[in-house]
Formats: sequence, C-alpha cells, structure tokens
Amino acid sequence: MSGVLCHKVWGLGNKLCYDNTIMFDLIAIGDSTLDVFLHINEATVSCQLNKTQCLLCLEYAEKIPVESVLKVPAAGNASNAAVGGSRLGLKTAIVSIVGGDETGKEIIACWKQEGVARAYVQIDRQHETNYSTVLNFHGERTILVYHQPRTYRLPKIDGAKWIYYTSIGKKHEILERQLLTHLKHYPKTRLMFNPGAHQLHRGLNKLKPVIARSSLFIVNKEEAMRLLEDGERPIPNMLMNFHHLGAGIVVITDGSKGAYATDGKQIWSCPIFPGPMVERTGAGDSFSTAFLYGLSRDWSIPDCLRAGTANAWSVVQKIGPQTGLLNTTGLNKVLKKFSKIKARLEPNH
Repeated sequence: MSGVLCHKVWGLGNKLCYDNTIMFDLIAIGDSTLDVFLHINEATVSCQLNKTQCLLCLEYAEKIPVESVLKVPAAGNASNAAVGGSRLGLKTAIVSIVGGDETGKEIIACWKQEGVARAYVQIDRQHETNYSTVLNFHGERTILVYHQPRTYRLPKIDGAKWIYYTSIGKKHEILERQLLTHLKHYPKTRLMFNPGAHQLHRGLNKLKPVIARSSLFIVNKEEAMRLLEDGERPIPNMLMNFHHLGAGIVVITDGSKGAYATDGKQIWSCPIFPGPMVERTGAGDSFSTAFLYGLSRDWSIPDCLRAGTANAWSVVQKIGPQTGLLNTTGLNKVLKKFSKIKARLEPNH
C-alpha cells in the first residue's frame, strides 16, 4: 500500500499530508518508565473476609530487608508491547516520552538493543523520566508509581499494520483525538486498545470512539466490570457488550482462570498453562502482544489465545515484565510443550 493523501487544514493555508506506505508491523503508543523491582520476604498480607481487598503490611519505621533488586529501564505497557513484538520478529516502533535525564538515555538505549525504532520518541527536557518501585511479595506485586506531568501530542507517524494504544498519563485526550484522525487516513491500519488507569478513569462513554475503531480490545475482568459499571457478570456477557460497541475481537483475561475471546459470532476460553509464578508484572502485556502477533500471522482466535497464554506463562516465571518475553522459537517450543491444552468453544449466550 503506498501513496500520499493530503487535505487542507481548516483555517490554515497549508496542507497536511499522510504517506500511506506501511513502514511498521506495530507501533506502540503509551508511557514508558523505569521500574525497580524489590523482592521482599518480611511482610504480611491482611485481607477482608471476602478477600476483595487485601493490604500489604510492613513494619512501620523499620528497615525492611530486600532479597534482590532488578532494574528495568524500559518498562511500561507500551514499551513491554514494543519489546515483545520485536522479540517475535515484528518490525516495531514506539511513541513515548522520556525525560531529559540519564534514565531516559538508558531507556532509549534499551529500545535500540531490542530493535525497537525510536524515531517517534519525544524527550521532555523539563522533566525527569517516569519511575516505579515494584514490591514483589509471594509472586504478587504492589507498585508505587510516579508519573511526571506531560504534554501529550501524537507525532507524525508512518503507516503501520497495527497500532497498539495503551496506558498513558493524564491529559492524553488531545493525543487520542489525533490518533483517531490518523486512523481515518489509514483505514487498513488495525488498532489494538488496551486501556490503562487514566483512560479507564474517564469511563466507558468517553472511550467508545476508540473501542469502536478497535480491531482488538483487551482488558482484564476487573477493568471490564469497572467500565460496564454493572457489578459481577458472566465474562461471555461482558465480551458481547464490548463487541456491540464496535470492537472487532474482544478479549477478557481473568488471571489464573485463563482468558476469553469473541469475534461476535463465537466465544472461546483458554486455561493458563501450569507452571510456577515468580512475579506477574507484564503478564497482561505479554499475553496481548503474542495474541496480536498471532492475528498478524492470520492465526485463528483459539490459536491466538494459546499464543498469548504461552507468552504470559514464560513472563511470570521471571522477575520483571520483559526477561521472559519469548521469541518465535521459544513461543513455538512452549506451544508444543502444552499442545494438549487447547482453547475451547464456549456455549452460546
């Protein structure tokens, strides 16, 4: 697909042009951060009787021993997706903002090492890079997050087969509108939408235009319930609710209970693959990236569910969101290892 499309910018004498040449398999859009993982053993967890809310408890005003430290300089949902896509052989780029500090340089160097194109990375020299401390206790993580104030604008990006739009900070609405405008000029570009906390906070009505343009919409069960504001409901029902909003394929993940997907005609579910869970940060990103990879290779939805499950299975066995990300050889090896575990067709609802 090639060619240049121009249109007059309202109120201006010049024209805005879009080169429809496909340059990338995947462009990821979202925040990036430095994640520091601290593995701790001296803590307790206190839960309500129904276990809907649990608290991580540390001794107040005491020094808490840390068993291990891992620094991940290019974390964040979009970065995890870009790195994961590149590992699987996709030609990837990232749209993100880093600070004008040494950490920002580390992140850019990491993307370079992973084969992620950096042409759309913006450097904010007025602020530092985003930072998170991840407390890992018994395989679960509690994250302390600091996001720098940003001015989000979509740079002029090239054509892509897929755009992966995910977690981003406050005041991202202008970028989102620019993204939808960009997609009007690239009707064959497929959008994958995996909303983060600030996008979810805006509510379903504000997200409907993005969901309606999405070829692939992925959330976890808790996020789905929050958006639909209708309490505990069967996952198949929630899948169809999002599909009726215009999303092509909808996926809802449910932690240890596996994942569900629909194309609006049929619903499938896939259990997780058995194995140890060391730390689950990045499980959702790795699942989504491998699912998208499967779609880019024209795999069936059941096979895409298995691909996502395989990548997540690998990631949760390592500390950090990227150490366990698979390449194509590793993915095929895991799929073969668990060849007897299939995605199954769910009854019609």
